[in-house]
Amino acid sequence: MAPEIQTTIIPHNQQPYVQRTYPTAPELDASIARAAEAQKTWHKVPLEERIAIGRRFMDEFKKMSDEIPLELTMQMGRPVSQGAGEIRGTLERASYMLDIAASSLADVSLADTDKPGFKRYIKRVPIGVVFVIAPWNFPYLTSINSILPALIAGNTVLLKPSPQTPLTAERLALALTRAGLPPDAMQVLHLSVDQTKAVVADKRVGFTSFTGSVKGGREVQKVAWEGGFSGVALELGGKDPAYVREDADIAYTAAEIADGAFFNSGQSCCAIERVYVHEKVYDEFVAQIVEITKKYTLGDPTQPNTNLGPVVSLASAERARKQVADAIAQGAKSLIPENFFPAAQPGTTYVAPQILVDVTHQMDIMMEESFAPLLPIMKVPSDAAALELMNDSPYGLTASVWTNAAGNEESARVFGWFVDELECGTVFLNRCDYLDPALAWTGVKDSGRGISLSKFGYDQLTRAKSVHMKIKTT
Repeated sequence: MAPEIQTTIIPHNQQPYVQRTYPTAPELDASIARAAEAQKTWHKVPLEERIAIGRRFMDEFKKMSDEIPLELTMQMGRPVSQGAGEIRGTLERASYMLDIAASSLADVSLADTDKPGFKRYIKRVPIGVVFVIAPWNFPYLTSINSILPALIAGNTVLLKPSPQTPLTAERLALALTRAGLPPDAMQVLHLSVDQTKAVVADKRVGFTSFTGSVKGGREVQKVAWEGGFSGVALELGGKDPAYVREDADIAYTAAEIADGAFFNSGQSCCAIERVYVHEKVYDEFVAQIVEITKKYTLGDPTQPNTNLGPVVSLASAERARKQVADAIAQGAKSLIPENFFPAAQPGTTYVAPQILVDVTHQMDIMMEESFAPLLPIMKVPSDAAALELMNDSPYGLTASVWTNAAGNEESARVFGWFVDELECGTVFLNRCDYLDPALAWTGVKDSGRGISLSKFGYDQLTRAKSVHMKIKTT
């Protein structure tokens, strides 16, 4: 039987870019075996040496800065002018996770509560082999969240990139190798769906970190459970809401929300995908965000003046167009005329940014992830109405509240109420669509389970081992 080959298609011109061959069953088995064997010695490398390798990885990754943006554009379609941002974010996250590694992985002492004649403490020990299944939309950012802390904690890593962005995983592996990571401690695997399931189920694999669709996450969890109760972390996207209060700075808020909705053509798990605006500022907000939207440049992502590229595939483009068409058929109104974005033709991956009003929660566009540059907006009469609608979602990744009264006592009270009542993993005030590596990245409901980044990211990639000693005295 001929080996199975995956082909990466360039989003903006539908031409083949790179091909990779899937391993045979014996080759895949050997890769897992090498990872398990390498972990036996890698976890014994002193933590300070592992951290030093992580620092050198950052240096090696920086050296690739000139090559990555265009290569990334050709794989997943983001405008080349925005590629540097993913490089900066990757380095920011790497630096922070290295900075906190020693304290996060240190033994937990219980000396303050030990009884005479006893000593107790809790160690953080590596899980073993960690399988990372990375997405295409922010392949470096999402991969580094799990790969680097897993390695620093003493695990070995098997990384499966999306078929859309295979070169990103290979660059990460190359930078780590040049930094001094031992052979087989980090391996890149280009895999079919069935092969991916086989790795998740393999008893030599102790943990799987998956970023992708709800359907894919459910399958990963099912396979992991059936294969032997291995751990899983699932980051499954969102339908993230923003609420614009009546005291918001409308000019600032409209610009920030537009960027949060349209950056990367809306293809972010924490993109703003629905907006609720207090009725007192609704007309002003809608007018301003429409004007901002009309100023975007949709086109060839390899050109430096383009700030809105294609979506990743023809299928994604068709789903987005259908979501808009279905909403309009149910009574929604689109505010961006088609002639503003002539590149957005049927049969292409170019999707025009669109503002929709007169929407309801009976419409798919308000309830299901779009992953496209679409922004539906609803008018609300109060904070309470906004909260109810923000929580009326199967997702719960991030939510943002926008107010110009931040800092006064009443604003603090209201925002604290939103913080307590919003059903999500991260609550933003006057910002959105950003991951601070010091904060735990997590979601609720269909946005998944588990944590990356922050100290808690290390907790997820290790297990607790308790030590209880009775000290004999003479």
